[in-house]
Amino acid sequence: MLLTLLASAFNVLRPWPMKYIVDTLLPAAAAHSVVHDGWSVPAILAAVCALMVVFHLLAGGIGYMVSVITLRVSLQALLRLRTELYAYLHSLPLKFHDQRRSADSSFRVAYDSQSIQAVYSKWFFVFQSAIALVATFGTMWALDRQIAVLSLLIVPFMVLAIYWYAKRIREQSTAIAEKESAVLTVAQEGLSSVKIVQAFGREEYEVAQFQSSAKQSLEANLTLNATSMRSALIVGTLVATGSAAMFYLGARHVMDGKLSLGDIWWLSTLVLMLYQPLEALTHVAWGLQGAAAGTQRCFEVLDRENDVPDAPDAKELPPVKGEVVLENVSFGYDEKRLVFHDVNVRIAPGQTVAFVGGTGAGKSTMLSLVPRFYDPVKGRVSVDGHDLRTLTKRSLRAQISIVLQDTLLFSTTIRENIAYGRPDATEAEIVEAAKRAQAHEFIAAMPGGYASQVGERGGHLSVGQRQRIGIARAFLKNAPILILDEPTSALDPQTEAAIMTTLEDLMRGRTTLIITHRIATIHRVDNIIVLSEGTVVEQGRGDELVAKGGRYAQLHRAAHLS
Repeated sequence: MLLTLLASAFNVLRPWPMKYIVDTLLPAAAAHSVVHDGWSVPAILAAVCALMVVFHLLAGGIGYMVSVITLRVSLQALLRLRTELYAYLHSLPLKFHDQRRSADSSFRVAYDSQSIQAVYSKWFFVFQSAIALVATFGTMWALDRQIAVLSLLIVPFMVLAIYWYAKRIREQSTAIAEKESAVLTVAQEGLSSVKIVQAFGREEYEVAQFQSSAKQSLEANLTLNATSMRSALIVGTLVATGSAAMFYLGARHVMDGKLSLGDIWWLSTLVLMLYQPLEALTHVAWGLQGAAAGTQRCFEVLDRENDVPDAPDAKELPPVKGEVVLENVSFGYDEKRLVFHDVNVRIAPGQTVAFVGGTGAGKSTMLSLVPRFYDPVKGRVSVDGHDLRTLTKRSLRAQISIVLQDTLLFSTTIRENIAYGRPDATEAEIVEAAKRAQAHEFIAAMPGGYASQVGERGGHLSVGQRQRIGIARAFLKNAPILILDEPTSALDPQTEAAIMTTLEDLMRGRTTLIITHRIATIHRVDNIIVLSEGTVVEQGRGDELVAKGGRYAQLHRAAHLS
């Protein structure tokens, strides 16, 4: 604050040397006086002109320091908001992400968050300008009270203009953010699916979709800019009117002998110093509305309640044997439309249990309750007798490994992808996990070995290679509970047979929950649970279920016929 006050003081003093030249030195020179107050007029003139530079340097230097401090604070605020927003998005349950486009969340982290920097810098500008306005008006009041009062007459009209346009600018800024987010979504989806787009010859369609989305963004931008230009015209006209009135009154006061030429020079400069911040403040006010629209989109996420929170007294899950129990469990993304209801399942430690059923039966969703990606709307899920709601999610998930149908790899090295669940693993442990997953041979054959980049989403690797890296990741984590969600459905029969051999090794000694449509791969597991229309209709060993002639028997017969 002290620096801002000093900068304002030196800014107000900057026009004073010119007043001294006009009112004192020029008349002395006109009277052919060589000396003024014991100093030669040319020497005083040089000193006064040098003082102009000194005032400018002092005001500018202090202003520079203030700007650097403001910039650093605003960038730190941006870093903090981005980090907290990204971290909170990771902590929110899958239900939140299921309902939103990933590109929209990315846009909020990358672009909307930048609004906080504008909010900090603009609010500091408001504070800085307020001090400058008080200092400027105080100086004008000391020189000529009538002109000082006259200069303020336009302020109420400027306040009305700010109020009138502020809401419109905020709404239009929010619309732009939403349209730009839509553009990013279309681009991301189209480019990530470029192989399919080219395969089906849909390039023109995708370009048309993008152009339509981009056109909506363009129109939103045009609307906002038109509003800004209209508001700028109104504010500019108010400033011009106030300046003209001040110059008229100032000129009359000079004619009447109330002011000197130097005074009117100083006052005219002060009026510009008064009106320029006022005019800038109106644009800042509208800029704040635009920035508020972006920050509001960020805080919409941060204010979102976590539907699957850690309880205040949540405890760490100790090492488990692997018993998993679902008691009277019901779940639905909307409580009025349940995916499954009243499910009762007990899985003993070390047991392998398969979940089968038609598409949409709720198999994947049911298994998502075990790592607590979702909470049931009714009933209880427990591990070794511990209700999952009483545990920390981190300690629970540390004892669960997951292998998905499409193994998700990050755009980094093979080594880092295998060690993703155990970043502190040694090189020997990573290699051993790869060998157990039958991945070491193809990794060693790659030019970079374990340091080879996998590409975006593992694009440099085949489906089978990605799946083996996912299995190696599970081997390295060595968790007592294993979830396999359609781990072989995207593979050809030969690769599937090789992967299943690896998976059987991974499953040994662990509680395993497996989902698959391939009946042959799970026919001989310890227990098969058959789901239909949201309920468990059968469970037992494969041969027992075939003998019953029920739903599983139909699936088994269809699999062998195909």
